[in-house]
This record gives sequence, C-alpha cells and structure tokens, in this order.
Amino acid sequence: MQPMLLTKPTVLLAVTLGSTIIFLLFFQPQHHFASSRKPDFMAARSFVLWLHGLGDSGPANEPIKTLFRSPEFRNTKWSFPSAPENPVTCNYGMRMPSWFDIHEIPVTADSPKDEIDVLKAVQNVHAMIDKEVAAGTDPNNVFVCGFSQGGALTLASVLLYPKKLGGGAVFSGWVPFNASMMENFPEDAKKTPILWSHGMADRTVLFEAGQAGPPFLEKAGVSCEFKAYPGLGHSISNEELQFLESWIKTRLQSSS
Repeated sequence: MQPMLLTKPTVLLAVTLGSTIIFLLFFQPQHHFASSRKPDFMAARSFVLWLHGLGDSGPANEPIKTLFRSPEFRNTKWSFPSAPENPVTCNYGMRMPSWFDIHEIPVTADSPKDEIDVLKAVQNVHAMIDKEVAAGTDPNNVFVCGFSQGGALTLASVLLYPKKLGGGAVFSGWVPFNASMMENFPEDAKKTPILWSHGMADRTVLFEAGQAGPPFLEKAGVSCEFKAYPGLGHSISNEELQFLESWIKTRLQSSS
C-alpha cells in the first residue's frame, strides 16, 4: 500500500492540471476584433510570470496565455518557468518539481510552513522580475500569477518585493508563512493588489486555507479581492482565467 501512497498526490495534481489544459485548448471563448479599426489603447510593454503547482512544469501551462487575446496583451511577455526538482516531505521525500517543501496534503489553514525554503524560492522569483524590469518593463505592468504551490509562492514573492507591482493572482493557494513575516513586507509591496481565486470543492488545498488569505492580507494592509467558485476542485477554470484577463486589463498602464 505504501508505494501507492507515495505517488498519489502527484498523480492527482498531474491529472487535474492536464485536464485543465485540455479544457482550455478546446473551449476557448471567441473574441472578434474589427481588423480595420485601431484600438484606442496604446499597449505598453508588460510581463506576466506564471508559477505552476507541485509536480508540474512551466511548458505544460503555456496554453493558458492563448486565452488572453485582448489587444492590451499584444506587447505582453509571458514566462512559464519550471521549478527545480527537490525532495518533498508530503510525498515521503520523493524528488519532483517543487518550488519549496510541502509538509502535508491536503494543505489546511494550519499546515506547517517552511519559511526558509519559501524565502529561497522568493529570491529566484525576484531575480526573474528584476531582469524584466531592467529590460525596460514598468513594475506597474508586472503581474505574478500562480496555481497551488505556485500561488503560495506568488503571494510571498509580491509581498516581499521592494516595489509595487501591477498585481499578484493566487489560484488555489495558501499563505506560506506566519504572521510574524508581516513586519518584513516593504511599504511599496503592500500597495500591490492581490486577486485570490479558490474552488470551494478543493480537496488538495482546502477552501479554508484560501479563506485564511484575505484576513491575513487585511491585517497586513494589503488589498485583496477574493473570489470563491462553487463546485470547483483543485483546478483552474475558464471562468477564473477570463476574470483574470479583465482584472489585469484594468490595471495595465498605457504607454505614453
């Protein structure tokens, strides 16, 4: 029985994420734009960094960007990095793509937090953001998004970044550190808006873990929009991504 338990969480995530991507590819909403009309919006350079979940990879999530067809995204650079392979405690030390260690699945609001490992991962994300900002992207047009473990890392990365960013979007994530970490949040980072989306039928990262996010952020002085999705398990829906598109569009800074 034990070998089956070793891989069960990973298989669950892989199947869920795989079906999500297939759904996105075959059920994309249709957008129609008149080719003869120039959009009023002057699209500035923007950057969307997407952080995947445990056991997944960056390339497997790239179809997500095909949903973002609005003209505001024509100058958007997308990045889908892959996590390094690390031993994961909740999978009995098995090595797999993982941004930081996770001690138990399902993740609850009271699950143990490996802050040291999280902070190491945050440094890597900050290096990706710094590189893009140095290349000329306005930090206000930088958006960090992530699913599950990637969502937890998204939250940590934007709250500890020294500048205000365009936004952070957490999907089925959790708060990966304790309340004492709030004192380390830069004042400018607290101005970065957070979008938090969570399925109410999630059995991998429990809905209660998601619900713990807004009170934590409110106490830290961070703005958060929380959206609950009835019937949605540990997955990303088209509805969530369509809302993300509009959420980012309203926050993009136009070029001068």
